[in-house]
Amino acid sequence: MKLMTKWAIWLLLLGGGVVFGADPSIVPEGYHLRPGDLLVVSVWKETELQSDVLIRPDGGISFALAGDVQAAGRTVSELAQTLQTRVREYIPDAVVTVSVKTILGNQIFVIGKVNKPGNFLLIGPMDVLQALGMAGGMTPYAATNHIRVVRRIGDHLTSIRFRYRDIVHGRKLDQNILLQNGDTVVVP
Repeated sequence: MKLMTKWAIWLLLLGGGVVFGADPSIVPEGYHLRPGDLLVVSVWKETELQSDVLIRPDGGISFALAGDVQAAGRTVSELAQTLQTRVREYIPDAVVTVSVKTILGNQIFVIGKVNKPGNFLLIGPMDVLQALGMAGGMTPYAATNHIRVVRRIGDHLTSIRFRYRDIVHGRKLDQNILLQNGDTVVVP
């Protein structure tokens, strides 16, 4: 049995449900924040400045003494540094801490004839076959050679073909693509 990374085990245990109180040590180093992620921002020795902060759809957050800050696309440490710089204009020795409480901005969806359709967190690299596994596999009535990955690029939708039988026979493995935030795997 291959060793699984912490995030893979975490994803398997979650089963794709809503995450309450994600363990910050599980958030991969270099994880880029996304709209929908919930953060805990605190300033050392300033208990009134601790709060849960949701990253808005526009990618920004608002925090006392720092105002509006772009959070999406940044790492946790980059955001903490920006907030600390702004807060230090008012509290010179402030130490700002940012941790991820809930990762909800990075999701893929699996719908159709699978055992557990739904949305699943995309914390690290995940391909189509892994997403199907997260969804509990396909039902006996699934059209396994007509699976599609629907991906939005700007205002344009694209459909990427996935033939399960080719993959299990070791053929055309390049179609087992890495999924991106917002992708939908459709199993007819």
